[in-house]
Amino acid sequence: MIRQRIIALLLCIPILLASNASVQASGMTEKPEYVYSSHMNDGNKIALTFDDGPHPVYTPQILDTLKEYGVHATFFLIGENAERNPELVRRILREGHEIGNHTYLHKNLKEHTSGGIYEEIALAEEAILRIADQRTKLLRPPGGLYDKLVCETAHRLDYDIILWTVDTLDWKHPTPVEIIAKVESAVQCGDIILCHDFIGGAPSPTPEAIKKIIPDLLGQGYEFVSVSELIYSK
Repeated sequence: MIRQRIIALLLCIPILLASNASVQASGMTEKPEYVYSSHMNDGNKIALTFDDGPHPVYTPQILDTLKEYGVHATFFLIGENAERNPELVRRILREGHEIGNHTYLHKNLKEHTSGGIYEEIALAEEAILRIADQRTKLLRPPGGLYDKLVCETAHRLDYDIILWTVDTLDWKHPTPVEIIAKVESAVQCGDIILCHDFIGGAPSPTPEAIKKIIPDLLGQGYEFVSVSELIYSK
C-alpha cells in the first residue's frame, strides 16, 4: 500500500509544473485557491472535459461512447449553444455527466470590464438554469484566459475556475491518431483533459479519438470522474 502511494505521488509531480505554468500565463504572481487545473489524489482519478457545446452532431456521438464504457465527463457549455440544443443539455445530465459554465458567447473575458465579465457568466448561468433547473459553480473561461478581474468577478458569483493539464488541441483538427498519442503520452493521475464537442470547420476528430482513449486509459487503471469529484475529493 505504501509503495502504491509513493508511485501515485511520483506520477503527480508533472501536474505541479503545469499548474505553475497556468499561473504565469494569467499574469498573476499566485494562483487563487479557487482556480484549479488538476488535483493530486492517491488513486488514478482523471477528469475528461468537453468545451463549447452542445453540438447537434458531435455531442451525441461523444455521449454514446461515454455510455458504452460507463464513464462520466464534464461538459462546459456555451450559453448560446445550450439554448439552441436544450434536449442535449438534459441528456448530458440524465446520463450522469456534469455541466459547467463556459460563458454565453465565448468571449475573451480578459478584454472586458467587470460588468462585461459578469454579463457573460450570468447570461450563461441563466440559460443553463432555465434548461436544466440547476446551476453550476464550475467556470471555464474561454481559452483558459483569466486575470485578477476575471477571478474576482467569478468568485463574487460563487464560481471556481477550472483549467486543464492535458490539452488535446483538437480544435486545430489533428487526426484522431495524433490526439490519442498526445493524451496517452501525457496523462498523469489528477489530470484534467481538455477536449471540445463543438469545433468549427472540418469534421471533429474528437468523437473518434475518445473511442480509443477511454478504453486504453481504463485498461491502464485510470478512473474517469467528474471535475467536481476530482477537485473536491480529499
